Parts: sequence; C-alpha cells; structure tokens
Amino acid sequence: MSNSTETPAANTNVAPLKIHGPIRPVEADTFAKLLAHNARKRGARPANREKKYGIWQSWAWDEVEAEIQALSAGLKALGLEDGDKVSIVGDNRPRLYWTFVAVQAAGGVPVPMYQDSVAEEMQYVLEHASVRFAVVEDQEQVDKLLEVKSQCPLLEAIVYEDDRGMRKYRRSDLHHYKAVQELGRSYLKDNPTWYEDSIDKGKASDVALIAYTSGTTGRSKGVILTQSNVLSMAEMAAKFDGLQEDEETLAYLPPAWIGDFCFSMAQAYVCGFCVSCPEDASTVMHDLRELGPTYFFAPPRIFENVLTTVMIRMEDASAIKRAMFHYFLGVAKDIGLRLIDGKPVSLLERLKYGIGELLVYGPLKNTLGLSRVRVGYTAGEAIGPDIFDFYRSIGINLKQLFGQTEASVFIAMQPDGEIKPDTCGVPIPNVEIQIDEQTGEVLYRSPGVFQEYYKNAEATAETKTADGWVRTGDAGYLDEDGHLKIIDRAKD
Repeated sequence: MSNSTETPAANTNVAPLKIHGPIRPVEADTFAKLLAHNARKRGARPANREKKYGIWQSWAWDEVEAEIQALSAGLKALGLEDGDKVSIVGDNRPRLYWTFVAVQAAGGVPVPMYQDSVAEEMQYVLEHASVRFAVVEDQEQVDKLLEVKSQCPLLEAIVYEDDRGMRKYRRSDLHHYKAVQELGRSYLKDNPTWYEDSIDKGKASDVALIAYTSGTTGRSKGVILTQSNVLSMAEMAAKFDGLQEDEETLAYLPPAWIGDFCFSMAQAYVCGFCVSCPEDASTVMHDLRELGPTYFFAPPRIFENVLTTVMIRMEDASAIKRAMFHYFLGVAKDIGLRLIDGKPVSLLERLKYGIGELLVYGPLKNTLGLSRVRVGYTAGEAIGPDIFDFYRSIGINLKQLFGQTEASVFIAMQPDGEIKPDTCGVPIPNVEIQIDEQTGEVLYRSPGVFQEYYKNAEATAETKTADGWVRTGDAGYLDEDGHLKIIDRAKD
C-alpha cells in the first residue's frame, strides 16, 4: 500500500440521496440525547429483549433510559471522569449495550473488547487505551482481567453483570452491576440535575468509542470514532434501505465488532427499533426462529453453514420430498430472482412460484427464522454466487455491503432492484469512492471517516490522506453501473 498522502487521480462516484428528510432530530447529536428523544417519543415501545431461562424479557425505551441513568450516575460515583476509558466485555446482553451509552453520558469513552480474547490480548488493549474501569458480563471475564490487573495499574475497578460464581470474590475493586446502579440512584438523589446536565454537555464531535481492529494484519489498532461519525452513517444507511421503528433484529455477533455496534446500537437508536439478545450462543438459531427478525445481518460463512445443513437434511428425506424440493428450487432459480428484482414475470410463472412458496420456500424460511426478513445483509468476505442467489430466489431480500471499521462500517450497499452477486453495490449517499490508477486500490471519503488511530500517528498517516481519503487496502473497480467490485487485497 502506498504511503503517499496525496489524493490519487481517480474515478469518483457520489450516490444521490434516496430518501429525504431526517430520521433523528438535529439536536439529538449523541447517543444519550437520542436515548432521551426515544424515551419521550417511543416510551412504551420495546427497545431491548433478552431471552433468559427460556422466557423473553423486554424493556421499553423509557425503562432503558432509567437503567442507563442509574448506571451512568453510578460510574460517576465510582470516580469516572471526563475522557476516562471504560472497557466493555461480554456476550450480547442488553445491560452491556446500555453501558456504552451510560459511559458516554458520564463523559467517558467506551473501549469494547472481544469476549473470546485471552488475558494477554486484553492486557494489550487495557494498557494501550489507558483503561480505568471495566464492565464485564461474568466470572470468566472477571478472572481474565484479574489475571492481568497487576500489569495494568490504571485499571481501578471492575463491574460484573452476572453474579454466578462471584460469591467468594472479596475484593474492593469488584462491583456488581446492580450495586453500581443503586449507588447511582443515591447519587442522583443528591445531584438531581447531574445526568441532564452531563448529556447536555455532549457534542457530536465527542468520541463515541475506540474500536480495536482484529489485528489479523499486525498489532491491533484503536480506531477513534466520534458520535457524528457513527450516527451520521447509521442514519444514512437506514435511509438507504428505509428502516423504520418497527424493525426487529437479533444481536448475536461480537459486541466489540464495529458492525454489531452500528447495527445493534447506532441504527437501533437512530430508527428506534427493538434489538433482541439470544439466551446463549448455542441457542441463536432457535431464538432466531422464535423472534422472526425483519432486519438481519450475517457473514457469508453463516449463510453457507445454514444452506449446507438444509441440503444434508434433505438427503435424509423421502424420495418424493427430495424430488419436490429440487424441482421447486429450479423454479425459484428461474423465477424467484426475477420476482425479487421486480422484473417481468408472467401470471403462470407467478402461480408456479406461489405453489413453491406454499410447499417449499415458506416452510423453509420459517424453519430458518427468516420468514419476516425485509432486508438482510452479508459482508466481511465474498459470498459464493450460488449461495447468494439461493437465498434471494426463495424470497429473502439478501444484499451485500462493503465497509470498514475506519468508515463507521458503511461504504457501499446494494440498492433494491440493482443486485449483482459479484459486486458490493454503489457508494451510499455522502460517500465518495476513488480508484488509485497506479495500484487499483479503493479509497473512500465520507462523514464516517475515523479521526485517527489511537496513539499511532504513523499508521494514521499511512491510511488517511491529508484531505480525508482513506486507503482500504483492497483492490477493485467501479463497473459501468457504478457498482463497486472488490478483486483482491491491493498488495497482492
């Protein structure tokens, strides 16, 4: 990858706005202010759900605001100051999602870490980000942090959400989540205007989080993203696909991944829709069927694994069922893709496809938990064209997107009616894409571009040009319709 900071001569494509009018009020320029807006406008509507002991529990927007206020004030009472870093570690749990906003509301900076990280990997992030507090899910995460705490002198306190196995932990630096909330409620009695005053001070330019990259190409880097970076791109992507407050989605991907943060936090807050959390990683598919999401994201490997499971199960079915299944898959491939793309389909073809929907496609989508999906996305790596076409042919509006942590995720997305299995779509509104004429590398510029890599000016200069263009490291080109096609890594 070139280290030049000059803007390369290139092909530029700026997509027009598809939907006009703001989704969020202009003054709601931070997560905490958006939360207050949603609590006022959508108070009784569900904001979060979690399945526990086989039962779905729900929290409305006004209840979520009260939970976050108590936690935010509790962290303040523990000593959280403006600019302090707070690590968040665990599976998809509403209380951990609330922690992001509670930390921001108190003037701190969330630093999520992957729950499957080993203690040494956590130590690097804790030291590099100068973390003072950590909010974690359970005993497993507490043990990993305690293992490296002596090497992280700045880490003062650990808050845990699940108290199973924690009874014999007698340490002054360990605090139960609910105890911190009680501390916060007491703090608010003595300082009744503190929370409102604190969120009023928040600005769009404040840091929303430091998202550490996976580190697959070297030492993990901390990507600094502001409130404006994340919320502006979440709003633009929501407009692009017409997301509404009645969407349902399941949060099951790592909360430390920027994609989950944007789908399960930023877009949920911008649109006001409900985000549900599964009981456990092993129950995701079962919980997915119960929930029936309308908005769904999964990496290609999940779609591939699900399809493989379906095909294996069909091989064990009776000969008649196998024959019917494969016959109607052929019908779907011939007719379904034209239907979902809005292309001409005769009445007889619609009738034939309708029979397939009744006998095969409908029951299959119901089994997969995808019957209600209005829009689904896949990204992260290339998905096989056959797999992509399979899901679309049975009536699932699956699309591809291209994004990066440094872009607050969204760079290119596929518009309805313009779906190509070998491209990532067009640049979304307010995103510009260029192709370096010498290397073929894809560059972009947008309101979501990260501020810098934390404590790494050299890497920032290598990735981000002086005039705001970001080098993706991927080689690609824009086809005749303005769709982005990724070929390979630029260095290869």
